[in-house]
Amino acid sequence: MNILVTNDDGINAEGIEVLSKALLEEGHNVIVAAPNVENSGKSHAITFKNPLIVQKVEIEGLKGVTCLSVYGTPADCVRAAVHLLDEKIDFCFSGINSGYNAATNVLYSGTVSAAIEANLFGIPSIAVSAQWKKGRSKFEAAARVAMEVFRKLDNLSTFQVLNINVPFSEYENLKGIKVCKVGKDVMSIYDVTEEEEGYNMKLKGFPEAAQDKDSDINYLQENYATVSPLLYDVTNMTLINELKEQLDQ
Repeated sequence: MNILVTNDDGINAEGIEVLSKALLEEGHNVIVAAPNVENSGKSHAITFKNPLIVQKVEIEGLKGVTCLSVYGTPADCVRAAVHLLDEKIDFCFSGINSGYNAATNVLYSGTVSAAIEANLFGIPSIAVSAQWKKGRSKFEAAARVAMEVFRKLDNLSTFQVLNINVPFSEYENLKGIKVCKVGKDVMSIYDVTEEEEGYNMKLKGFPEAAQDKDSDINYLQENYATVSPLLYDVTNMTLINELKEQLDQ
């Protein structure tokens, strides 16, 4: 299978190399297209006012793998791969991200948005993120979870985007893998310091509140890896007919 691997941490990030190696060990053909520098929190931004610069590079740990360094966003990387590569892309993995992309962070995440961008081009995709703790992430454990999920999928074309998050734990110590919904929690706690001309706000985490028991945030706190299927159709189908009736009067 031809698999595109991308991320938002940059082409030289440890997570993308670990994920690519795991896919190669599974016997897949891997193509890497990632930002030339870190692009965390860029969500689904794309480059359109300036030309998109794409360069072929070599990653020391991925000898023989086609690697594209893109001077743009994670979504740009997927677009570049789709338009420049001759081979058909069967699947896309985005990650492994340094830090969770759980709860409403999926709206801000370049990692998740790259997976969604692939799906817009008809490519099934999985975003993978690993908790950042003590200055590092357990990328190997996250890769093993991702491969376990990937192997168990019966029909890869029937789902849109899966979002995987893995706690800071060795694979053997995880309680398991939970399929669950995305939490409603918003990362909105800031460290605020007053400066001479204003304020310095540093985002640091989620507010302490009762978590939905069936949410990714809750299961991650209990040391489960989580898998959440995502939709990106922003139309409110529940209200569309009601709104038509009101406006057609």
